[in-house]
Amino acid sequence: MFQVHFVSVLGLCCLIKESYLSFIGRPLLVAPTEAMLNSVVIVHCELPVYPKNESVLFQLFKTGDRSKLLGEFSSLNGEAAEIAMVIRWHHDGSLECVAKAQNNSTFQQTVSNTHRLRVIEPVKSATVHVLSGPTEFLEGQSLKLSCSITAGSYVSYKWLLNGQLLPLSSLPDHPDHLHNVMDAFRTSRNNSGSYMCVATNQFNTSQVFTANSSDVLITVKELVSDVKISFTVMKEATQNYSALVNCQALRGTPPITFRLLKETHLISSDTVDDMKATFRIPVVLDRHLGWFRCQADNGAQVASSLLLPIEVVAASGPVTLHYDTDTGENYVVIGLRLYCKAAKGSQPRYRWFLNSTRLPESGAFYQMVHQPPERSVLLLSVNSKSAGVYHCEVSDIFDNSTTFSSRRIPINKDALNRLPTSVMAVVFGSFAVVVLMVVICCSVGVAFRRKKENKNNASSVIKPRGSIILLSYVRWGLESERMGPACEDELDVPGYCEDTAVVTAARAVDFEEAISDEKNCSV
Repeated sequence: MFQVHFVSVLGLCCLIKESYLSFIGRPLLVAPTEAMLNSVVIVHCELPVYPKNESVLFQLFKTGDRSKLLGEFSSLNGEAAEIAMVIRWHHDGSLECVAKAQNNSTFQQTVSNTHRLRVIEPVKSATVHVLSGPTEFLEGQSLKLSCSITAGSYVSYKWLLNGQLLPLSSLPDHPDHLHNVMDAFRTSRNNSGSYMCVATNQFNTSQVFTANSSDVLITVKELVSDVKISFTVMKEATQNYSALVNCQALRGTPPITFRLLKETHLISSDTVDDMKATFRIPVVLDRHLGWFRCQADNGAQVASSLLLPIEVVAASGPVTLHYDTDTGENYVVIGLRLYCKAAKGSQPRYRWFLNSTRLPESGAFYQMVHQPPERSVLLLSVNSKSAGVYHCEVSDIFDNSTTFSSRRIPINKDALNRLPTSVMAVVFGSFAVVVLMVVICCSVGVAFRRKKENKNNASSVIKPRGSIILLSYVRWGLESERMGPACEDELDVPGYCEDTAVVTAARAVDFEEAISDEKNCSV
């Protein structure tokens, strides 16, 4: 209870003391926003209204730090304070002015608003340092550069590659050009070149200070890839043959080590300052030498080509030659495609001839398309200039001592657009066959109709005759019965009477003959 009363009395005393203190106005601090290092700057600090008959002490501090006095001024007659400072690095930052009565404790001190002061030192001596390691490395690795200066404050940095300002979009990770460090991750060949940094600062927008570093050469080596293998054959002076196997990398920074392997067995290797290497191996014609592969390596990874079979087959005949036609309006032939192909040959050389004169690769009315070893195609426009006799010849690229020739084809615009004799023969022959078939069908129909009519007429004749025979047979039977008992009475001659059995037999024979005649007529 005693403690509560004590605290209450103490607070009341403080309030009474505060009520006796007087306040002076907030001081106004006037100073430049920028100052050169080691220059002299006058800072002004003043009150809006000065207390009468009181001297005011103005003190300058860094904001929030009263341990170090930067300068002070005593105003005896109400004049504004002018505090002179020789600018040092510790003046950089926020300043504030504190005003208080020197000889009257009843006045409470006041503090001005903060004021920002930047201490400027001209930039000097820029240097580029490679923080990521060596200046030569493979693509995909990181590149980190820093730009250091021997002097300077409030400096901005720019980076140049081969004399051109680097835009932010040109670097994978968009380095901040306001800082002295540049990072580039997952580098590529485009990051190779000479790097330079430019350090810049300025004073009051009127003075600009610049320091350029020296160039630093950065080499980003492209990884080797996309290796291709091919070979050509050459004839040696000793009449032997050799295959020149070419290994070529489409991408990669030299030097590159190339290796030639036969399946998995190493044949030879070579390190060159180029994108390709050539290896020589002996060749036996018409014999399969095996499957070969190229490998390329420039330090980080090994790239391989596809397997290539090496078999050199000499060209031989027969050489076939045929053509296709291209037609225009009214089915007029306007173009030809002549195809030339050798029976055998892995590296054939095709040559075209017009009227026994060799044609160059292209002309006014033709163009050659070589597709070795499959064939060669001659694209021909049909006109008066292209008329003549064409043929092709085939030999080996590596040995033209033996040549095989195709048949000769005459080409003429009128002849091509004339209907061939064979076609005309087929057309007219087909027409004649159709006419003959129609005539045969009509003849067969007429004959069949006549036969049918004759058959109908024969049937109409046979049926009455058969009826007459039948009636006669019946009548004969009746007469026989009548004549049997009355023969003696009728003739009245003793002993004259025909045997009835004989008569019956004779009549039966006549009946059978009549029936037989009827059947013959029917047939």
